[in-house]
Amino acid sequence: MTSVPGSNDVPGGGDDGRSTTEPHPIACAHCGTRAEGPPLTWTCSVENGTRHYLCDTCARENLRAIEGRLDPAWW
Repeated sequence: MTSVPGSNDVPGGGDDGRSTTEPHPIACAHCGTRAEGPPLTWTCSVENGTRHYLCDTCARENLRAIEGRLDPAWW
């Protein structure tokens, strides 16, 4: 199992009733860049049971911190 229990990774929708096939607006957790649905180049992480997305620019700039699993406060 790769997802947190109760997450939206369930086909056909999650806890909020939205279909997983429909894009929904997300924002980069670091810089606030917005996108309609998670673009393929963005990074997703789960911290304390909450899903966070990073745009490709922020992910690239903080790659070592992400791979080292440093707390985002250190970025």
